[in-house]
Amino acid sequence: MRIASVRTRVVSAPYVRPFVISSGTSSDLVSLVVEVGTDEGLTGYGEAAPMTAYTGDTLAGVRAAVTEHVGPALLGRDPRDVAGAHTAMDTAIRGQPLAKAALDLALHDLAGLAADWPVHLLLGGRVREHVSTAWVVGLGTLDEMTAEAAAYAAKGFPHIKVKGGVDPAADIELVRAVRAVLPAGTELSLDANEGYGPTVAARALARMAEAGLDLVEQPLPRWDLDGLAALRSKVGVRVMVDESVHSLHDALEVVRRGAADVLNIKILKVGGLHRARQIAAVAEAAGLAVKIGSMPELGVATLAAVHLAAALPHATVAADLVGPLMVREEPLAPTFFAAADRGRVRVPTAPGLGHDLG
Repeated sequence: MRIASVRTRVVSAPYVRPFVISSGTSSDLVSLVVEVGTDEGLTGYGEAAPMTAYTGDTLAGVRAAVTEHVGPALLGRDPRDVAGAHTAMDTAIRGQPLAKAALDLALHDLAGLAADWPVHLLLGGRVREHVSTAWVVGLGTLDEMTAEAAAYAAKGFPHIKVKGGVDPAADIELVRAVRAVLPAGTELSLDANEGYGPTVAARALARMAEAGLDLVEQPLPRWDLDGLAALRSKVGVRVMVDESVHSLHDALEVVRRGAADVLNIKILKVGGLHRARQIAAVAEAAGLAVKIGSMPELGVATLAAVHLAAALPHATVAADLVGPLMVREEPLAPTFFAAADRGRVRVPTAPGLGHDLG
């Protein structure tokens, strides 16, 4: 079996409420869908959802990388040779993790279809039949964010993540207000998206810990690993890094510097399932937990995240599998996510990724 074609198309879906983080606002979730066809008539699907304010990638740039560089580099190759595909893509162009991730997901989808296996079997099997998911509350007023957190905790979400990083004093009040409306046992995290400085972070997080915060995500700039390590020794909450981990080498450096308790692995940001598994192995060797995150994405990439989270024993922090639930109408896997339980997502058992395409 050989790769015969690589095609792309753009899909989008409006958010139920504009998604706001400290680095920007998105009114629509826009994705590039990649279709990889073989000479035996099979088609695998991948997805890349560039959030320019977060990674700097643009839709046009990702599409150009796929159509002009990494896509042509895979023509004629066996789609089941995922490791070889990454070598070919890295030879064709440096960087461009979202473009490579989209192809990587399509190759895993094809390999699963060819073997008649769900993708999690290609990743080593599954250690759980359902994956717990956090609900992510974007920036808004205190009342809006508190009400949204309470509503989704009541629906069964075991972990509520609130966005912050703009005003530390306001974030302290937010944590206090949200914790007051959450049921007992619900985990609470705050994602600062690199928004704090080290002195402010230490003071603010100490007060957030007293108010009931369980986990803080990327409180300092991605490059300040020494600051993150120092912060871990001062505050009573676990520290998770996200923007600090774009590659396997980044993950190793985070471990070496003692900069985190948890790694947030976003499949698109690191270049696909193949690279994500390598990063997860580094975390496991260091005794760190992982969270499978989202930028967010639509159904194809979110399903890939479900398969990965199901296959990793140390993926013990609730994943961010909410992209398809944040939009008005999910266009890529509507059947699967219409049946998804709120607060946990069933692991697909159909061959491939389990989407509704093709």
